[in-house]
Amino acid sequence: MPASPAGQLRSIAIGVTDLESAERFYTSTWRLEAVARSADAVYLRGGGGFHHILALHRSRQPEVRNVTFSVASEADLDAIAARAVGAGGRLLATKHEVVEPGGGVAVTVQDPQGRVLRFVHGDQRLAPQADSDAPSRITHVVFNSADVALAQRFFEEGLGFQLSDRTRIMAFMRCNSDHHSIALADSDADTLNHVAFVMPDLDAVMRGAGRMSDAGWPIEWGVGRHGPGNNVFSYFVGPDDFVIEYTADVLQVDDSYRVGGPSDWTWPPGRFDQWGVSKPPSERIKQAQKKIRFADYQA
Repeated sequence: MPASPAGQLRSIAIGVTDLESAERFYTSTWRLEAVARSADAVYLRGGGGFHHILALHRSRQPEVRNVTFSVASEADLDAIAARAVGAGGRLLATKHEVVEPGGGVAVTVQDPQGRVLRFVHGDQRLAPQADSDAPSRITHVVFNSADVALAQRFFEEGLGFQLSDRTRIMAFMRCNSDHHSIALADSDADTLNHVAFVMPDLDAVMRGAGRMSDAGWPIEWGVGRHGPGNNVFSYFVGPDDFVIEYTADVLQVDDSYRVGGPSDWTWPPGRFDQWGVSKPPSERIKQAQKKIRFADYQA
C-alpha cells in the first residue's frame, strides 16, 4: 500500500499524579525499563528497538501530552507539516531538534479535536531485548471522538492513514502493515480510550495478565480475541485510571485487505469476543475509558 508519511507509532507521553508510584508500576509489574529521567519525567523502553515507548511526566492531573510517531525521513516531516495544516490541523512546532531523551528531528501538529501529535525522524535506537514477557512496543492508541468523520478525514488527508475497518462504534486506521495504529471511537468527548502494548505471543499476554492479577490489578475486560485486527486482548485500569491493554497476534494487512463495515463485525447476543469466552467490560473500565483528557501543548 502507499506509504503513509506517519511511519510507525512510537510512544505516548502522559501526565501522572504520582511519578514515583507510576514508575514502579510500569517497571516492576508492566515490565518496561527506565532508560532516562529528569526531575519531573521518566522515559521507559519496551523490548523493541525504540529508545522509549512511554514517557511519564509529573502532573497535577492525569492527561495525555502527546502521541509520537517515528518517520522514515525528514521529507516525511515536511510532508506532514504541509498536509496536516491543509487538512484542518495546526502546526504547533516547525521542524526542530528534539531536546528530550531519544533525540531526533521533529514536527508537532494538533488535530482538529485538540490532540497533540508529534512526528520524529532520526531518533535513537536501542538493541532489542530478549525478555519474552516485556511489551515490545505500543501497537495502537484509541481516541474517543465526538466527531469520528472529522477525525477520520484528518488522519486520511493530513497523515496518509487508511481505513481498515469500521464497526458500529469505531473506525480502525492504519499507517503501515499493522491493522490499526489509531482507532477512533464514537463518543461525546475527545478523550483517550486506551493504549495497547504488544506482547510476543498469547502466552506472554496470559503470563502478563497473571502477573497483574497477582499484584492486585484485575483484568477489566478479557482475555479474548477481537474481531477487527484479530488481536488477543487483556485490558486493565492502571495508575491514574489510564486504560492499558496487553495484546498479541495483531493482524498484518496490505492493499488486498477488504475494508469491513459494521455488518461484518457483529457477535451473537451475550458474546464479547471471537472466542466467546470473554466477560463484558467492567463498569470500572467503561468509566475510565472516558476520563483522560489531552493536555494543552507544552513545547
